[in-house]
Amino acid sequence: MQTFKAYRTFQENGVVTSRFVTLGIDELDAGDVVIRTKYSTINYKDALSYNGAGKIMRKFPTVAGIDVAGTVESSADARFKAGDKVIVTGYDLGVGHDGGYAEFVRVPADWVVRRPESMTAFDAMTIGTAGYTAALAIHLMQHNGLEPANGPVAVTGATGGVGSVAIEVLAKQGYDVVAITGKGEEAAYLRGIGARDVMLRSALDLSKIRPLEKATWAGAVDNLGGDILAWLLATSKIGGTVAAVGLAADMKLSTTVAPFILRGVRLLGTDSANTPMALRQRLWNKLAVEWRPDRVHDQVRTIDFDELPTHFDAYLKGMIRGRTVVRIASDPHP
Repeated sequence: MQTFKAYRTFQENGVVTSRFVTLGIDELDAGDVVIRTKYSTINYKDALSYNGAGKIMRKFPTVAGIDVAGTVESSADARFKAGDKVIVTGYDLGVGHDGGYAEFVRVPADWVVRRPESMTAFDAMTIGTAGYTAALAIHLMQHNGLEPANGPVAVTGATGGVGSVAIEVLAKQGYDVVAITGKGEEAAYLRGIGARDVMLRSALDLSKIRPLEKATWAGAVDNLGGDILAWLLATSKIGGTVAAVGLAADMKLSTTVAPFILRGVRLLGTDSANTPMALRQRLWNKLAVEWRPDRVHDQVRTIDFDELPTHFDAYLKGMIRGRTVVRIASDPHP
């Protein structure tokens, strides 16, 4: 039996731990398509799962890693054949179904996205789940009326993976982007990827948020939740669109109905795990060409599979800028 390396998360005596193991294909969760992994990434969700900090895993043991890019090794589904270039993000990958931190991945065919012709496996994972989430947030905002002429767009958690891609993609389309960050030392990076201005979170008074504040934002991509999200809603313009994509600060939201009924603000839930496949494919096609985040792409850090366990804590401590790509294959050709 062919064996391969995987990074698997276990719960033993009530304690969650992760470690490298050797597996065979038949030991992976069921699926129609077997993918030879070339690259995966590290997302905040992955960092929350590796030691149980975020209670992300829904079953144990499970191979971690919520995204993967590679080529089809074998397929029992007629839609795919050996050699096809593919991407998988979302669904249960890496949380309820064995994921991308393995040299082989086996998944249902309905989860598999065809990698656009111009996009290498490395390109795909410089975007990854985080970048795809940013693209989905922007799509939802535009579908609900956001246009560059409407006014400035705020992006919180700006130095992270979602924030970085959101800033560049929005700037590419002519939006006036304001990056909101807790890292003043990263202002040059944020301006370099397209932010017109940088606002420090420490400059915001979130202790007393009124139902409606000065109308400022035509749109916002929020990675944080909690008081920041409440403030974004209160400071949105008439018809403003706010995409909620994360909870890095707080899962709770304390707000009023005032922004919704007096300004027509739209709070858009951004569920990148369960996007319908037609839209999912369309957004990946955009990310390959007109929405391609070249500046973020050129600044990613790439690590080898063996280094993976040493990088999670930096994510949990908010020390990471941009994207981290994990080179799984020893010879990761496009």
